[in-house]
Amino acid sequence: MRAAVSEAIHSGISFEDASAEVERARAAGAEVVAFQDPRYPQRLREIYDPPTLLYARGRTELLSSDTMAIVGSRRPTPYGTGVAQKFGRELCRAGLTVVSGMARGIDTWAHRGALEAQGGTIAVLGCGADVLYPKENRQLMADIVDKGLVISEFPMGSTSFPQNFPIRNRVISGLSMGVMVVEGAQYSGSLITARLALDQGREVFAVPGSIASKASWGPNLLIKQGAKLVQETNDILEELPLAVRQQAADRSEDARKNGETSGPDQASIWQGSASPLGKQLLALIRVDTSIHIDELIRLCEGRSSASVLAALSELELFGVVKQLPGKYFVRVWS
Repeated sequence: MRAAVSEAIHSGISFEDASAEVERARAAGAEVVAFQDPRYPQRLREIYDPPTLLYARGRTELLSSDTMAIVGSRRPTPYGTGVAQKFGRELCRAGLTVVSGMARGIDTWAHRGALEAQGGTIAVLGCGADVLYPKENRQLMADIVDKGLVISEFPMGSTSFPQNFPIRNRVISGLSMGVMVVEGAQYSGSLITARLALDQGREVFAVPGSIASKASWGPNLLIKQGAKLVQETNDILEELPLAVRQQAADRSEDARKNGETSGPDQASIWQGSASPLGKQLLALIRVDTSIHIDELIRLCEGRSSASVLAALSELELFGVVKQLPGKYFVRVWS
């Protein structure tokens, strides 16, 4: 033991610092879950270098739930955001907790999909559990703290330095039974997470994309290297333990008996009372490619811009399209 460490222990300063850190966590509404704590997730204990402790804000019971990670590009295509939202929603409906990093892009939409399904979701941060990053996710973070769980191994108030994110990624994969990569470039963080998942003995899944899209380079490469190609939720469930598959089947059967579907088919509900202009717009708006409002107005010849805007608002209200930054629209993949 180094002399400085020995002296710090003997003086009691280290214990005073630890007590002060615990108080800072409590003041921010966080709990400290140490490695010896029964709430510390068993899967995370088993990795090569588990965190000594976790700062947790929200539903700590989610640490012991069945979890699946969804990761991907910070600059996704409309196809990618739709896929992340869809699988986040459907995995939660199957009884799984969705884990991601709350970064902009794929992470954000995976969390949103989970929250839409009123399921569990865990955000693993590369900064302090009390630090908002990115800034535009203020409401998302508040929703996750309220309905899910935000965790970090970094001390309270820690800044989101770039070197923190690869460290954070091992926790995302370590918490999870598997990692699904939606989109990611050749040297993206999502590929780092996939490699960590393989090292930790986790399942790796990848959603295929266009060979002409740089955003799909990562998942397409993973599939070429042996990752499980994912087209639907069952592609993931069939690779998971029997108890998890049985739980998903039971939930599906309960939903069927109660007259529920796997999710609300808002498009079908809306079609019954849709206006002709609304139906025309829905036919023009695609799942995989966004379209600008000026182009929609141009294609709806003879219609005023005000009427097109009103019809788009109706489509958004029913949840069948969503508006992206810059007044682009994309169809929701339900």
